[in-house]
Amino acid sequence: MENQHIIRNIIVETPSKPGNFAKVATAIGMGEGDIGDITTLKSGALTTIRDISVTSKSKKDFEKIISNIEAIGNGVKIQAISDDVLKAHEGGKIAMKSRYDVRSLGDLQRIYTPGVASVCMEIVNEPDKAQYFTSIGNSVAIVTDGTAILGLGNIGSVAGMPVMEGKSVLLDQFVGLSGIPILLDTSDPDEVVETIKHIHQGFGAILLEDIGSPHCFEIEERLKAELPIPVMHDDQHGTAVVALSAILSACRATEVDIKKARIGQIGLGAAGLAICRMLMAYGVEDVYGLDRQEAAKERLLQYGGQTMNSLEEMMENCDIIVATTGVQGLIKPEMVRKGQIILALSNPNPEILPSEAIAAGAAFAADGRSVNNVIGFPGIFKGALNAGAKEITYPMLIAAAKAIVDYTRPGELIPNPLDPAVHYIVARAVEEAVTKQA
Repeated sequence: MENQHIIRNIIVETPSKPGNFAKVATAIGMGEGDIGDITTLKSGALTTIRDISVTSKSKKDFEKIISNIEAIGNGVKIQAISDDVLKAHEGGKIAMKSRYDVRSLGDLQRIYTPGVASVCMEIVNEPDKAQYFTSIGNSVAIVTDGTAILGLGNIGSVAGMPVMEGKSVLLDQFVGLSGIPILLDTSDPDEVVETIKHIHQGFGAILLEDIGSPHCFEIEERLKAELPIPVMHDDQHGTAVVALSAILSACRATEVDIKKARIGQIGLGAAGLAICRMLMAYGVEDVYGLDRQEAAKERLLQYGGQTMNSLEEMMENCDIIVATTGVQGLIKPEMVRKGQIILALSNPNPEILPSEAIAAGAAFAADGRSVNNVIGFPGIFKGALNAGAKEITYPMLIAAAKAIVDYTRPGELIPNPLDPAVHYIVARAVEEAVTKQA
């Protein structure tokens, strides 16, 4: 917890002369801070006031940043420090709202009794009409047991609610789906599966979120086998889709044939194992995994993958390296082989900095900040629901990855997730994949 990144907004007043803001930016950089949004609140003849969003690795680093700015002097002043992240969460980020205004007795009779009874009977006579006459077909249950919340670990589902709300916001804003958080107080696979089976009728799909390894594998596989609606563990397959997109983009930039490359996956947790499975489904034959736990390597072998015994062996023999271990600095520059593609995806602290990997001879390198699974899951669920899919399959996921790559501009690894068009392009690709399967 102590090393968890924090975001604060610093209101800084500087003399309105060239070079003063540069001094502030330098002070932030010297404290290992990362500048985000900058808003000019006042631009006067004598002074300028800016609201600067700053991310730091710890409270100690942030205090150093403040000291650095205060030490500038010469009219540079900190006017206020605010926690805009906490402000954004006051009262929660989501709410259940009506799509229909009730302003007259006629409105009331149409949306409730007595008129609603005829709609109920329509569904009794033709159950599939529930997808059209209710919100079910547009709703996604976001289910968590709170055992793997971000990099915080097992903090419980209630503490993880802000993440689930964030997921809901993204589904709504990017593709118009209603994401409804479901917080479980059990991690027992039998109880989780039974609970979801009993409530699934109220949703068009199930998004499993931040459920830890290894029980996440059993839960997802059982639900996919037993439910007639799409189920996807986003930490596995959403991440794998975006990782495949990033690998394909990197291969395109370096003119590497992915299907002829040896690919090494360091870390075989939920994301790492899913990336291996995605690569094999895409047609890559030489996929190798590495993990400290023998059980994790055994799972990969069961899915048809291969394993290696050491990090040194993998770095020496693989053309493409993907790392999802969460261990900062795991890959040393001297391990990098000339011409390798290295995606160190642990966020916020990668296994090796891209600049270090490139300096050591890598042909291409990126970190987790460049690969965000928010670009995958909204469109995947939208496409699956639009197509009336009963499950989410590898052809659908690969179609999503290809759509992301095709939309990626030269010089980018993947598109900007804030581009609304990319989510509908992914949705359309997934929908078309369902049609082809049928």
